[in-house]
Amino acid sequence: QVQLVESGGGLVQAGGSLRLSCLASGRTFTISAMGWFRQGPGKEREFVAAIRNFGGSTYYADSVKGRFTISRDNANKALYLQMNSLKPDDTAVYYCAAARRVGAPAGRNEYDYWGQGTQVTVSS
Repeated sequence: QVQLVESGGGLVQAGGSLRLSCLASGRTFTISAMGWFRQGPGKEREFVAAIRNFGGSTYYADSVKGRFTISRDNANKALYLQMNSLKPDDTAVYYCAAARRVGAPAGRNEYDYWGQGTQVTVSS
């Protein structure tokens, strides 16, 4: 099993920045990729960004390209999401996810483990 704990959410004005963190514990050696998803009010959970543990390839949703950056620190078993130029539409609960095997990093069903989420609220 792998446990994931997110932090770093909060309230920010439009145009501001936040950095989310996700700390992984447990059988982290089984993980091949990690990602961030979000779920806004009344919306389905959607893909935000992902990164493969081997090679470091990154993937982004079109809505966040150029504004968000995903990164990882394998030594500290941490995943990060730097969010810049935030918009009210970015308001959501952000979830960290980890996959043992992943073919399509944007696919929600590819991920085996999920954190509890951290709230991000962007005011206009």
